[in-house]
Amino acid sequence: MTSCVVRVWLAICLSLGLSAWANGEAVAIVVHPSTNVTEVTMEKLRRIFLADQQFWPDNSRITLLVKAPGAFERAVVLDQIYQMDESRFRRYWIAKMFRSEVPSGPKIVFSSNMALELMMAIPGSITFINAAEVTDGVKVLRIDGALPGDEQYPLRN
Repeated sequence: MTSCVVRVWLAICLSLGLSAWANGEAVAIVVHPSTNVTEVTMEKLRRIFLADQQFWPDNSRITLLVKAPGAFERAVVLDQIYQMDESRFRRYWIAKMFRSEVPSGPKIVFSSNMALELMMAIPGSITFINAAEVTDGVKVLRIDGALPGDEQYPLRN
């Protein structure tokens, strides 16, 4: 019975384009190539994504690009970086903007291609994509010393 449930679950994931959930893929954190950062701790990454840190060490503004709801990468980031569900995430950003703590909320992107194109066009930007979609010329940050292919890499489902 259990193997039947697993097969049905995998079939549903694959039909919905959620094969990454079934494969346990990593989520890469990528930044604009001119960003003078190559590694962050998970704690610092959380501060960046919460907009508690809004500037890189060279004083350039951080522009946060976030995948739209429904993307497996967003679910991983909400769970492991934000430590929030979708509803709490929305309330968090509404409150942050209402209190004028940020000039604007994250920019929403609808695909990895869109995330990469905007990240390459906006100095200081940071986003996340499926590690399998990383292309040449993309600057991937190490998190706590690990890259997405490393066993100890923290951002995977």
